[in-house]
Amino acid sequence: MTRALDRILREARACTLCADHLPLGPRPVLRASAEARLLIVGQAPGTRVHETGIPWNDASGDRLREWLAIEHETFYDESRIAIVPMGFCYPGRDKKGGDKPPRPECAPTWHPRVVPRLAQVRLTLLVGVYAQRYYLGERGGRTVADTVEHWREFLPDFLPLPHPSWRTKGWERSRPWFAGDLLPELRRRVRQMIN
Repeated sequence: MTRALDRILREARACTLCADHLPLGPRPVLRASAEARLLIVGQAPGTRVHETGIPWNDASGDRLREWLAIEHETFYDESRIAIVPMGFCYPGRDKKGGDKPPRPECAPTWHPRVVPRLAQVRLTLLVGVYAQRYYLGERGGRTVADTVEHWREFLPDFLPLPHPSWRTKGWERSRPWFAGDLLPELRRRVRQMIN
């Protein structure tokens, strides 16, 4: 299992499937090992992650680690936490100034090859709309807010989260159950997964 996963990860990191559509060129960013017990499925790398090759190496990552209540070193310990986004490469900017959605080729090509080989994963965090739509399908709500509000329905396999950008601070303040109920349960489950 480990040898097959290592081979697939090498192939994924060398992927150029959608190179013609990537403004900064391909630089697939993902981390995984067969021992990981927690899987984080986010959207796609931003420019800083593209530059460094380190997933969640930005302000959103700081906020996600705060939500999880884990240290930087633990977050990047592949034997504990796998990070497999919906898009492995930076997709560029949209006309409104935000990042474009993950490339549509990426997850259907790579997730069926990578995720089943993460046999020790006990919880998958679905961060943002793209991960939630892909993994929950019709089970998810119409919006991220709807899906996250019903987070208990997706346990024990999945726990949906909003994207931890600065834009969600107001969203979080208007939903006291997020900090009062969801985050304590998230932290409890994460401690169980990584200890």
